[in-house]
Amino acid sequence: MKKMSLALFIALGLLHAPLSVFAATAPLDLVQPISDYKIYVTEEIDTLAQDTQRFTDAIKNGDLATAKQLYAPTRIHYESIEPIAELFSDLDASIDSRVDDHEKGVNAENFTGFHRIEYSLFSENSTKGLEPLADKLNADVKDLQARVADITFPPEKVVGGAAALMEEVAATKISGEEDRYSHTDLYDFQGNVDGAKKIFDLLRPQISANDKTFVDKVDKNFATVNDILAKYKTKDGGFETYDKVKDNDRKALIGPVNTLAEDLSTLRGKLGLN
Repeated sequence: MKKMSLALFIALGLLHAPLSVFAATAPLDLVQPISDYKIYVTEEIDTLAQDTQRFTDAIKNGDLATAKQLYAPTRIHYESIEPIAELFSDLDASIDSRVDDHEKGVNAENFTGFHRIEYSLFSENSTKGLEPLADKLNADVKDLQARVADITFPPEKVVGGAAALMEEVAATKISGEEDRYSHTDLYDFQGNVDGAKKIFDLLRPQISANDKTFVDKVDKNFATVNDILAKYKTKDGGFETYDKVKDNDRKALIGPVNTLAEDLSTLRGKLGLN
């Protein structure tokens, strides 16, 4: 058996895991993937924090064009790590709630974060009065950055996160309701897909050892989704607005996305984490 340092076990929360978890999941096989995933999440949040600072600076400077340009490329980093971000429900609500979550809609005092700012930027075409919201978003993202650095990633949350990301795509992205003011849904869509695939790729050795056919099937569906998204990429590396996505392509996404969500939902069982 390969030796692992005590510090690494403690950092990943496996030293104090129930004995049943050790018996079911072969924890030594999960130590490295979960460690690598925390590195990925940390890097994504670091980029999110840097980009959010630039985004909120543009808002506070009254630079509407730059703020609009930075909105989607900034949010994509949040979307890619949502399974971990959602461990902190207070911050997730503050950073990423939608207008539907608030009884008073855009006038609700507790409607803050990206989507409240999105409303002003894209629906009202204005940065006026957004300074407090910009400051709060910046502070919340920095708070998320600090909290993630201090936590243990639960193996079942990481593994289950791949399916959760694709389920979110099916629930809110294909319909276009997520970014209803900016129509930048494809950025979020790509973030969710990338985040799910990262988890799957990190767990690939463990899954392939037992079910190579399953891995090939999932890879094929990821490729199908990415091929459709690639049709709408722009020369600057971004995406066209979602209203330009043809109905046939929206429908073509439903099958692979739902299949991915269903297949990825079996990962915890395949790794003995149910």
